[in-house]
Amino acid sequence: MPRSLAAALRALAFGCALALPSPLAVPVFPGAALAHEGHDHGAEAPPVPAATAPRAEAVSERFELVALAQGGDLVLTLDAFVTNAPITGASVAVMTPEGRRKAAETAPGTYRLTAPWLSASDHHDLVIGVSAEGRTDILNLDLDLPAPAEAVATKPAATGPTAAANALADRLAHQNPAVLAAGGFLMGLGVFALARRRRSAQALAVLLALGATLVLGGAALAHEGHAEGPEAASPTPAALTAGTLMERARRLPDGSVFVPKSLQRLLALRTGLTARETVTRSAELPGRIIADPNASGVVQSSVGGRLSPPEAGFPRLGTRVKRGDVLARVTPPVQAVDVSDMRQRQGELDQQIAILERRVGRFERLSTTGAVAQTQLDDARSELGGLRDRRAALDAIRREPEALVAPVDGVIAESNAVAGAMAAPGTVVYRIIDPARLWVEALSFEALAEGSTATARLGDGGTLTLAYRGTGLADRNQAVPVQFAIEGDTKALRLGQFVTVLAPVGVPRDGLPLARSGVVRAEGGSLVYEHVSAERFQGRPVRVAPLDADRMLVEDGIAAGRRVVTQGAELLDQIR
Repeated sequence: MPRSLAAALRALAFGCALALPSPLAVPVFPGAALAHEGHDHGAEAPPVPAATAPRAEAVSERFELVALAQGGDLVLTLDAFVTNAPITGASVAVMTPEGRRKAAETAPGTYRLTAPWLSASDHHDLVIGVSAEGRTDILNLDLDLPAPAEAVATKPAATGPTAAANALADRLAHQNPAVLAAGGFLMGLGVFALARRRRSAQALAVLLALGATLVLGGAALAHEGHAEGPEAASPTPAALTAGTLMERARRLPDGSVFVPKSLQRLLALRTGLTARETVTRSAELPGRIIADPNASGVVQSSVGGRLSPPEAGFPRLGTRVKRGDVLARVTPPVQAVDVSDMRQRQGELDQQIAILERRVGRFERLSTTGAVAQTQLDDARSELGGLRDRRAALDAIRREPEALVAPVDGVIAESNAVAGAMAAPGTVVYRIIDPARLWVEALSFEALAEGSTATARLGDGGTLTLAYRGTGLADRNQAVPVQFAIEGDTKALRLGQFVTVLAPVGVPRDGLPLARSGVVRAEGGSLVYEHVSAERFQGRPVRVAPLDADRMLVEDGIAAGRRVVTQGAELLDQIR
């Protein structure tokens, strides 16, 4: 071999020796990423889902039962099959190798039984009797436990050449591809030189030794993510059954959602069976709350004047008043010219009264002698009384204010009373309503049948039952006003509050009525969650239409007789 080639091989061997000082060092190649297929170390891998305890489930026509092995206990969660509500106060008995044992209720719908016999076998056929509300169901479950850790630890290890071959194969499987390529290139170069017989024994030995070092020495490295230490070990069977690992909800690769029964109780998930019905579609109408015209009224000033409180003061908002109660007073203002005219008029009346008083006195003296007839005396007295009344009324105009009284029984809903404020004629000082008698006025663009029943939905999700009262014959904003009376509880409602009225319109339609709380607004439309098993929920895209304030009509996407989440669907949709 030429000296130049031998020198080059020595330099290459010295450089590789620096890059790989020992078989346990990681070979470094500029520009080469230390990651194998399926393990991208540039981004953090998603967290591994939390382990779950061994479990089994069974259902009957009335019950849904889930059994979990937690340490030396058997935990049973019992729910109603249709509604997913916990069954409390039930009698739960388990047939065990030690005989019939009764589980104790530790929480609503959760029953616990001490089961030391669980560790005796990996598979258990459980027969559980559930008695509730006078009925008894027998449920069969197959509970499989993970293999004990001792079985894995006591497995005999292979020895001799077979063990060495297996170890070498395992190391080569986890070797860096760049290292394997470099070693293979050097070994191939040595073989090529041997074939051409242009080499020395020393150079060939260097090539083969360097290639073997790169291939076999690098195979001893444990690649990141393949360590054989305790950090890479998965949870042991004892940890899975000890009940120390917190179970959490998660979305599975197939898109379904796994929710343990313990979390279903916290989320208060409830379900219902879908049933096909023929119902009338409802239209959403904008509406607002108004007062019943027969149980409400306003307090207005008939004359302009200054407001003043009554003896008990102005009534505050929410005060209940009765018809005829004085709520405020209005003192009309008197101008200077009016005061002068009134004083002149008072002087004239006073003069006429004085003249009539002297005449009446003279007639009374002459009537005793018969010089004056009794009729003349009576006429004079009547005229004097009339003048005095006119004089008193003129004084009252200046002194007595106008009293504003309540026209109906009810509660003060609006107040504009301020002491000393000037009220113009027709000013609304108070508005009185009966809070138990409120109406809803909606604007409809379609004709509603007389006597139609409707519902209203509030902004906070509450609903109201409405009874039809009448439809207007004059358009308002290109719509017809329709009035409904609110039936039932009207607490926390206020005048002018906006509501959405759902009134039946059109022809009956066929579909599956479902609670609005069970329909989730998804990116591509609407979604409902089907309860496919005890702890698994599957999202189903559906087409829906509004039905009333509490329900939606599912027209397509799911069949009848399926268990669908009716409460807590929004929370279920947030699980990732």
